[in-house]
Amino acid sequence: QVQLVESGGGSVQTGGSLRLSCTASGSIFSIYSMAWYRQAPGNERELVATIGGHIGTSYQDSVKGRFTISRDNAKNTVYLQMNSLKPEDTAIYYCNAHIYIDPSDEVRYEYWGQGTQVIVFS
Repeated sequence: QVQLVESGGGSVQTGGSLRLSCTASGSIFSIYSMAWYRQAPGNERELVATIGGHIGTSYQDSVKGRFTISRDNAKNTVYLQMNSLKPEDTAIYYCNAHIYIDPSDEVRYEYWGQGTQVIVFS
């Protein structure tokens, strides 16, 4: 079974930085794409940034210029460097991945991490 585990969340002052990490482990053939989502109380879960897949790297407009997504393929890890954090960034951040499990199976399976809390205070 594949598992995604996030780390790096915390509480920071407005303007501060955090670096989130997510590592996939288990029966993985290859990872097609990885992404970060976030969900604030009362809000829908929204895509923050994605890397890999057909598009490559993309960002939600509200985080462009502040967040950077990167990936270490050898470690099956995706990172989200978050700079110039704002209170509006406060949310639970979830790691997402589409993964090939079996080399003979072309279906990509979706997995989610359990989330890591990010709180940005004034």
